[in-house]
Amino acid sequence: MMYDSKGGHSEEQIVVFSLHDQVYGVNIASVLEIIRTESVTKVPGTPVFTEGIINLRGKVIPVMDLAVRFGMPPSDISDTTRVIIVEAGGVTIGMIVNSVSEVLRIPASNLEAIPALISGSSIEALRGVALVDKRMVVLLDLGKLLYDEEKNRLREFEGN
Repeated sequence: MMYDSKGGHSEEQIVVFSLHDQVYGVNIASVLEIIRTESVTKVPGTPVFTEGIINLRGKVIPVMDLAVRFGMPPSDISDTTRVIIVEAGGVTIGMIVNSVSEVLRIPASNLEAIPALISGSSIEALRGVALVDKRMVVLLDLGKLLYDEEKNRLREFEGN
């Protein structure tokens, strides 16, 4: 994140990805890496949106289908599907997305709050909308993507 001379945020770098033809973004500071979809091992008893676990250089990482988390149909795995490894509220997790398109620098003046009329169980994970050219990028708050109970269950896979 960049700061202007008054200490305010002047711009933010966002990793932009798609889920079912919708465009989302996360702050690049939360992204550890982006990998191709690999073999995900199913684990019984995990939350419905948890696809399973992967071995990433000797570390077990839980992987979630972000579309399912947001109440959409499960993601179809294709050549463009990616897993974004992120730090989400103290938990390292992989998020399956349809594709990753770019990294954008978004001026703070282009960030808008989510309209108050929008509600739902996943709304807390949305922190705003970035207006980029003639499109909107919905920005996620990764700290609120998982509930505390879910974070605790996923930490079991990390061995924390």
